[in-house]
Amino acid sequence: MPRMSTSDAHSRPLRKLRISITDRCNLRCAYCMPAEEYRWLPKQELLSFEEIERLARIVRELGVREVRLTGGEPLLRRDVEELVMRLANLGFDKLAMTTNGMFLADHVDELRAAGMTSVTVSLDTLRPGRFERLTRRTGLDRTLDGIRAAVAAGFERPKINTVVMRGFNDDEIFDMLEFAHEVGAEPRFIEYMDVGGATDWSASDVVSRREILERVHARYGTPEPLVGRGAAPAERFELPTGQRFGIIASTTMPFCGACDRARLVADGRFFTCLYSRSGVDLRSLLRSEATDDDIRDLIAGVWRERTDRGAEKRLELAARSPLASRAELASDPHLEMHTRGG
Repeated sequence: MPRMSTSDAHSRPLRKLRISITDRCNLRCAYCMPAEEYRWLPKQELLSFEEIERLARIVRELGVREVRLTGGEPLLRRDVEELVMRLANLGFDKLAMTTNGMFLADHVDELRAAGMTSVTVSLDTLRPGRFERLTRRTGLDRTLDGIRAAVAAGFERPKINTVVMRGFNDDEIFDMLEFAHEVGAEPRFIEYMDVGGATDWSASDVVSRREILERVHARYGTPEPLVGRGAAPAERFELPTGQRFGIIASTTMPFCGACDRARLVADGRFFTCLYSRSGVDLRSLLRSEATDDDIRDLIAGVWRERTDRGAEKRLELAARSPLASRAELASDPHLEMHTRGG
């Protein structure tokens, strides 16, 4: 079936799908998974590779051009290379993965051979002690090795995602730029967001896009904006040295007006916005006698009715606090970012 175009109530097309393939993670980052134990999704409810492939084929027909695998930590999912191969064979323009990088060196060659086109590594600090305090785990060297291995495997300028938090790691912006330049990666600085496990979030902890640019300007000279952002979450800049970096300003300068992303949770729940309180159960359809046409019509209908502007609505709040309380997160694991895939 040829690709069609599916747009929402604000004329935003469905172009990208983030697929969380597990809610499990080997780290316990303070802003994402501050507790040690969680209410995990039951294994029997997780979508199989065949079910994920079927949904991917359906959304491609609806206009999706890019797929990103996330988690939790996606490399904890056994035989993930098989899933990558299945999705690569569907012919998406881009097939990416976001990972904490700790297992990347062990998988990167197989991922590349299977058809993965892009890799993003989450890395918030270059200091071992600080890494351990943030994640409550050791292993910074393994993440750094994973980034270098991605470059060596042929991934062109892997992305490094850094959540910038005032008083914790905002003194490492220059260090991260230098490290990325050294290894051949592109850093992206992310404003601290009030979603999921960020139950201690405060507006005072946010280092804004404006402040990041001011600091970079004072050190390196004027960062020039790059054209052609489109619907990408990162606004990209080039330094006088030629180095490029990005900023994702979801907190202070939301980009809801161009958002073309949907999210699929590991148990088949479909979300149209990162801030959505509820999603649509696709697993039940997959495990019933529903046809591809039935599933396609449901997804298309949900997207056409989409009016979400979650980050913009949060920005309008006079008194802003974390999106969900600890009690809410405990009662509904789908509110967790390690479940939803960020």
